[in-house]
Amino acid sequence: MASTLKYRRFLLKLSGESLMGQKASGLDPQTVNRICAEIAQVHSLGAQISLVVGAGNIFRGMSGTAIGIERTSADYMGMLATVMNAIALQSVLESQGVATRLQSAIPMATVCEPFIKRRAIRHMEKERVVIFAAGTGNPFFTTDTAAALRASEMECNAIVKGTQVDGVYDSDPKKRQHAKRFDRLSYDDVISKNLSVMDTSAIVLARENKIPILVFSIHDQGGLERVICGKGTYTLIDTKG
Repeated sequence: MASTLKYRRFLLKLSGESLMGQKASGLDPQTVNRICAEIAQVHSLGAQISLVVGAGNIFRGMSGTAIGIERTSADYMGMLATVMNAIALQSVLESQGVATRLQSAIPMATVCEPFIKRRAIRHMEKERVVIFAAGTGNPFFTTDTAAALRASEMECNAIVKGTQVDGVYDSDPKKRQHAKRFDRLSYDDVISKNLSVMDTSAIVLARENKIPILVFSIHDQGGLERVICGKGTYTLIDTKG
């Protein structure tokens, strides 16, 4: 079955907002269960999967500064919120029969393992989904950068980013009717055009390690499996563009 996969070892980046469904904040049970079912389906094909999730559904560091919280403190609050999302994903994945391990960049032995590269790779080799929480463990870095960093460390074939739309556009397609959609871009195109895909440090990390980025809609039923098999609708970001 694994021969059907174009990208066998990949990192899936999910935003916290993708877990909200139609809710204003928090977790939507139906949405979380659907996303985990799609991860489980791809896992059953023989994929080695790691996962980074954001926390915009619970707390966003930059928003915290607007109410007077010092930036470093706000960022640490955001990192802790990612652990909450990661625990939820771990629980739902395991309820669906998928073995998982949760590793945190901020040590908290009661709920998860510390991040250890060799151990994480071994988990994936043993067919466990590895969820990386707490970002990079440092303030001023986004979970996008954490995703690119962990994908580089895990020697992934791709970074797969589930978003609210079906690829990369030159402007917000929800606000601009004639926004242009790209099928393929180079890393340099993303940076020079200032496209809102991932932050610049994440794009540079992916470029330096030659890891393609695939951007698709997390709301597309069965979309993750199609993307990993090189099918479906997505934007590919790589060296060629």
